[in-house]
Amino acid sequence: MISFTATIHKFDKKGEKTGWNYIEISASQAKKLKPETKTSFRVKGKLDQFTIKQIALIPMGNGKFIIPFNATMRKGTGKKHGDSVKVSLELDESKFVMNDDFIACLNDDPQANTFFKTLTAGHQRYFSKWIDSAKTSSTKTKRIVMAVNALARNMGFPEMLREEKRNRI
Repeated sequence: MISFTATIHKFDKKGEKTGWNYIEISASQAKKLKPETKTSFRVKGKLDQFTIKQIALIPMGNGKFIIPFNATMRKGTGKKHGDSVKVSLELDESKFVMNDDFIACLNDDPQANTFFKTLTAGHQRYFSKWIDSAKTSSTKTKRIVMAVNALARNMGFPEMLREEKRNRI
Protein backbone atom coordinates (compact mmCIF):
# COMPACT_ATOMS: atom_id res chain seq x y z
CA MET A 1 0.00 0.00 0.00
CA ILE A 2 1.14 3.53 -0.70
CA SER A 3 -0.04 6.70 1.03
CA PHE A 4 0.65 10.31 0.08
CA THR A 5 -1.00 13.70 -0.25
CA ALA A 6 -1.70 14.90 -3.79
CA THR A 7 -3.00 18.02 -5.47
CA ILE A 8 -5.93 17.64 -7.84
CA HIS A 9 -4.85 18.88 -11.27
CA LYS A 10 -6.85 19.67 -14.40
CA PHE A 11 -5.80 19.20 -18.04
CA ASP A 12 -6.21 22.30 -20.19
CA LYS A 13 -5.79 20.83 -23.68
CA LYS A 14 -4.83 17.18 -23.77
CA GLY A 15 -6.79 15.50 -26.57
CA GLU A 16 -9.53 13.24 -25.18
CA LYS A 17 -8.43 14.14 -21.64
CA THR A 18 -9.09 17.89 -22.08
CA GLY A 19 -10.86 19.20 -18.97
CA TRP A 20 -10.21 16.08 -16.89
CA ASN A 21 -9.39 16.44 -13.20
CA TYR A 22 -6.71 13.99 -12.11
CA ILE A 23 -4.22 12.96 -9.45
CA GLU A 24 -0.67 12.20 -10.52
CA ILE A 25 1.06 9.01 -9.39
CA SER A 26 4.84 9.21 -9.65
CA ALA A 27 6.90 6.47 -11.27
CA SER A 28 8.34 5.45 -7.90
CA GLN A 29 4.86 5.20 -6.33
CA ALA A 30 3.53 3.18 -9.29
CA LYS A 31 6.47 0.77 -9.00
CA LYS A 32 5.50 0.06 -5.39
CA LEU A 33 1.99 -0.88 -6.52
CA LYS A 34 2.87 -2.91 -9.60
CA PRO A 35 6.59 -3.13 -10.42
CA GLU A 36 7.78 -2.78 -14.00
CA THR A 37 4.35 -2.15 -15.54
CA LYS A 38 3.80 0.41 -18.27
CA THR A 39 0.14 -0.36 -18.92
CA SER A 40 -3.04 0.61 -17.14
CA PHE A 41 -3.96 -1.33 -14.00
CA ARG A 42 -6.61 -1.12 -11.29
CA VAL A 43 -6.27 0.08 -7.71
CA LYS A 44 -8.44 0.38 -4.61
CA GLY A 45 -8.14 2.43 -1.45
CA LYS A 46 -9.20 5.81 -0.13
CA LEU A 47 -9.22 9.42 -1.21
CA ASP A 48 -9.45 11.19 2.15
CA GLN A 49 -12.22 9.05 3.74
CA PHE A 50 -13.93 8.21 0.41
CA THR A 51 -13.48 4.54 -0.55
CA ILE A 52 -12.58 3.68 -4.16
CA LYS A 53 -12.21 0.35 -5.94
CA GLN A 54 -11.59 -0.90 -9.46
CA ILE A 55 -10.10 2.50 -10.44
CA ALA A 56 -7.76 2.53 -13.42
CA LEU A 57 -4.33 4.09 -13.22
CA ILE A 58 -3.61 5.47 -16.69
CA PRO A 59 0.01 5.60 -17.94
CA MET A 60 1.28 9.05 -18.94
CA GLY A 61 4.86 8.23 -19.93
CA ASN A 62 8.19 8.13 -18.09
CA GLY A 63 6.65 5.69 -15.59
CA LYS A 64 4.08 8.22 -14.35
CA PHE A 65 0.38 7.43 -14.07
CA ILE A 66 -2.80 9.39 -13.32
CA ILE A 67 -6.08 8.62 -11.59
CA PRO A 68 -8.92 10.47 -13.31
CA PHE A 69 -10.67 12.36 -10.49
CA ASN A 70 -14.26 11.96 -11.69
CA ALA A 71 -17.53 13.53 -10.51
CA THR A 72 -18.21 10.68 -8.09
CA MET A 73 -14.83 11.24 -6.44
CA ARG A 74 -15.36 15.02 -6.35
CA LYS A 75 -18.75 14.56 -4.64
CA GLY A 76 -17.42 11.86 -2.30
CA THR A 77 -14.48 13.93 -1.12
CA GLY A 78 -15.93 17.41 -1.50
CA LYS A 79 -12.72 18.34 -3.32
CA LYS A 80 -12.09 20.05 -6.66
CA HIS A 81 -9.24 21.18 -8.91
CA GLY A 82 -6.46 22.76 -6.86
CA ASP A 83 -7.38 21.06 -3.57
CA SER A 84 -5.17 18.53 -1.76
CA VAL A 85 -6.37 15.03 -1.03
CA LYS A 86 -4.92 12.21 1.11
CA VAL A 87 -4.42 9.17 -1.11
CA SER A 88 -4.06 5.55 0.06
CA LEU A 89 -3.82 2.94 -2.70
CA GLU A 90 -3.15 -0.73 -3.21
CA LEU A 91 -3.36 -3.04 -6.21
CA ASP A 92 -6.94 -4.20 -6.90
CA GLU A 93 -6.90 -7.66 -8.43
CA SER A 94 -10.61 -8.33 -7.94
CA LYS A 95 -12.55 -9.15 -11.08
CA PHE A 96 -15.06 -6.58 -12.33
CA VAL A 97 -18.68 -7.85 -12.28
CA MET A 98 -21.05 -6.50 -14.92
CA ASN A 99 -24.56 -5.46 -13.91
CA ASP A 100 -26.70 -8.64 -14.15
CA ASP A 101 -29.87 -6.87 -15.33
CA PHE A 102 -27.94 -5.06 -18.08
CA ILE A 103 -26.37 -8.32 -19.29
CA ALA A 104 -29.79 -10.04 -19.27
CA CYS A 105 -31.24 -7.25 -21.41
CA LEU A 106 -28.28 -7.39 -23.78
CA ASN A 107 -28.82 -11.13 -24.18
CA ASP A 108 -32.40 -10.36 -25.29
CA ASP A 109 -31.16 -7.99 -28.04
CA PRO A 110 -28.71 -9.79 -30.35
CA GLN A 111 -27.79 -6.65 -32.32
CA ALA A 112 -26.94 -4.67 -29.18
CA ASN A 113 -25.09 -7.64 -27.68
CA THR A 114 -23.02 -8.17 -30.84
CA PHE A 115 -21.90 -4.53 -30.89
CA PHE A 116 -21.27 -4.53 -27.13
CA LYS A 117 -18.89 -7.48 -27.52
CA THR A 118 -16.81 -5.48 -30.06
CA LEU A 119 -16.06 -2.83 -27.42
CA THR A 120 -12.96 -3.00 -25.25
CA ALA A 121 -13.44 -4.26 -21.70
CA GLY A 122 -12.94 -0.73 -20.38
CA HIS A 123 -15.66 0.67 -22.64
CA GLN A 124 -17.99 -2.16 -21.64
CA ARG A 125 -17.41 -1.29 -17.99
CA TYR A 126 -18.41 2.37 -18.62
CA PHE A 127 -21.95 1.19 -19.33
CA SER A 128 -22.17 -1.13 -16.32
CA LYS A 129 -20.65 1.39 -13.88
CA TRP A 130 -23.00 4.11 -15.11
CA ILE A 131 -25.99 1.82 -14.62
CA ASP A 132 -24.77 0.75 -11.16
CA SER A 133 -24.31 4.39 -10.10
CA ALA A 134 -28.07 5.07 -10.41
CA LYS A 135 -29.61 5.86 -7.04
CA THR A 136 -33.12 4.54 -7.75
CA SER A 137 -34.39 1.43 -9.50
CA SER A 138 -36.37 3.55 -11.97
CA THR A 139 -33.22 5.44 -12.98
CA LYS A 140 -31.34 2.16 -13.27
CA THR A 141 -34.08 0.80 -15.55
CA LYS A 142 -34.02 3.97 -17.71
CA ARG A 143 -30.26 3.69 -18.05
CA ILE A 144 -30.41 0.03 -19.08
CA VAL A 145 -33.02 0.84 -21.75
CA MET A 146 -30.96 3.79 -22.97
CA ALA A 147 -27.76 1.71 -23.10
CA VAL A 148 -29.31 -1.23 -24.95
CA ASN A 149 -31.00 1.11 -27.46
CA ALA A 150 -27.72 2.95 -28.09
CA LEU A 151 -25.75 -0.27 -28.47
CA ALA A 152 -28.34 -1.59 -30.92
CA ARG A 153 -27.55 1.50 -33.03
CA ASN A 154 -23.77 0.83 -32.77
CA MET A 155 -23.20 3.73 -30.38
CA GLY A 156 -20.52 3.63 -27.72
CA PHE A 157 -20.83 5.20 -24.28
CA PRO A 158 -19.65 8.75 -25.17
CA GLU A 159 -21.85 8.89 -28.29
CA MET A 160 -24.85 7.77 -26.23
CA LEU A 161 -24.27 10.48 -23.63
CA ARG A 162 -23.76 13.18 -26.28
CA GLU A 163 -27.01 12.19 -28.00
CA GLU A 164 -28.87 12.23 -24.67
CA LYS A 165 -27.50 15.69 -23.90
CA ARG A 166 -28.59 16.99 -27.33
CA ASN A 167 -32.06 15.54 -26.80
CA ARG A 168 -32.43 17.29 -23.42
CA ILE A 169 -31.56 20.70 -24.85
